[in-house]
Amino acid sequence: MFQRGILTDDHVQPLADGVLTTLDKVGVLCQNDELLKALDEMGAEVDYAEERARFPREMTAEFVEHLRSEHLSGCVTDDEPKLQPPGLPGIGTQVAQIYADHRTGELRQSNRDDLITLIKLGEVLHGSHGVGHALALTDVPPMLEPLEAAMLLAEYATEPTGVFAWHVDHIPYLREMGEILGRDEWFSWGAICFAHPLRFDRDTAAKYVALAKAGQPCGWTAMPVAGVSTPVTVEGFVVVTSAEHLAAWIAARAINPDVPLRGSMWPGTVDMATGAVSYSAWDALYYGFASVEFIRRWIGMRIPMGSGEYCDAKVPGLYAALEKCYKSMTVAAFCGQPLSPGTGMVDEGKTMSPVQLLLDREFAAAAQHLAREFDPTPENIAMDDILEVGIGIGTSHLETIRTAMRFRDSVWLPQLIDRSGYAGFEREAEILARTADQVDALLDAYEKPEGREDQLAEMRRVVDRAREELM
Repeated sequence: MFQRGILTDDHVQPLADGVLTTLDKVGVLCQNDELLKALDEMGAEVDYAEERARFPREMTAEFVEHLRSEHLSGCVTDDEPKLQPPGLPGIGTQVAQIYADHRTGELRQSNRDDLITLIKLGEVLHGSHGVGHALALTDVPPMLEPLEAAMLLAEYATEPTGVFAWHVDHIPYLREMGEILGRDEWFSWGAICFAHPLRFDRDTAAKYVALAKAGQPCGWTAMPVAGVSTPVTVEGFVVVTSAEHLAAWIAARAINPDVPLRGSMWPGTVDMATGAVSYSAWDALYYGFASVEFIRRWIGMRIPMGSGEYCDAKVPGLYAALEKCYKSMTVAAFCGQPLSPGTGMVDEGKTMSPVQLLLDREFAAAAQHLAREFDPTPENIAMDDILEVGIGIGTSHLETIRTAMRFRDSVWLPQLIDRSGYAGFEREAEILARTADQVDALLDAYEKPEGREDQLAEMRRVVDRAREELM
């Protein structure tokens, strides 16, 4: 059985002292005058010339106590919630930079045609629930990228959503395009990450200030790497990354005292033999588990761990699907989070594959069985069948009417994966080919939305204006 926690009560204070000292002596680099001024007024010691804000211990300790009073429900308890099943993954705001062609296997820089393919796939799989910005367009100017992606979503998706505004200057244009389309806040603020360690760089800080002013939940999508952006020891990792989260929350409340707070943890470790960073290795997960547990114990806030999506596997296939499942199950075991096996990406989130997406959907459906409701009704106990089959000589439960009627809603029945077990590379190649055929069949079923021609023309005028103003 997994241990219910990594830390003890005696561990909390030494780590808390480390965080307080880090924010007091090191502070954060902050390349934003408005945020520096707000932190100054809140009680931080600000050096405007160095763009540095340091947080006195008393100020930070008082802030922590205030957060604890807000988040008492986040404190450690003995009663963990029931395992939550995953939803079926789809085309959302993955924003990968590489596309894995489902026919040729080519890995290429993502482009407009590839995003159109994924939008069509998402439209057939779950169009009424929304289709998002799954690929970054590398064939358009960077400052226009989310606006061009928005145009494609508006043209090809019934419910376009989740356009990733990676720069604060994109937001006014996306809002205007959403108004034309009749959709409020249809874009995503996306992940906001520190330039580790302890740095609010110029673009990140500007977007973070706008996020806080808009009243959107604020916090860091933290991706620290042990031995690179933090000490290599788990304890030092916990101190630095917790200081970053806490600094981000203080900064948000300095701009907007009422803004909700959030955060997430995506821990990484580096392979010194190759230089590769892994966000799913066994040791990386342990760093993350210790960090989120400390934040929960000390501050009372629960922040989630990055789960099944980021995997080390470089190409689509069963290995990638299973690697994501291992990570998802381990995170659920230590953190009590819902299962989340992945949404079609490989190579630490850099590559998006429609084949992998369909495989991930099959494994997500499998994982749903672990969270089924248990209900000992007479129908489910099937006592009459138990008595009729008895010791099973001459018959079996395979021959009963109840088995025939209830088999599909009781047993995992994958459509693409061979559940009899791995049978070698040739058999996996057959599964991948069958999955690619299924991708083509879904794309063939796509029907383009109609009736938006006038809206699309008006949205295009917004993009043309942005081209003049942003380029």
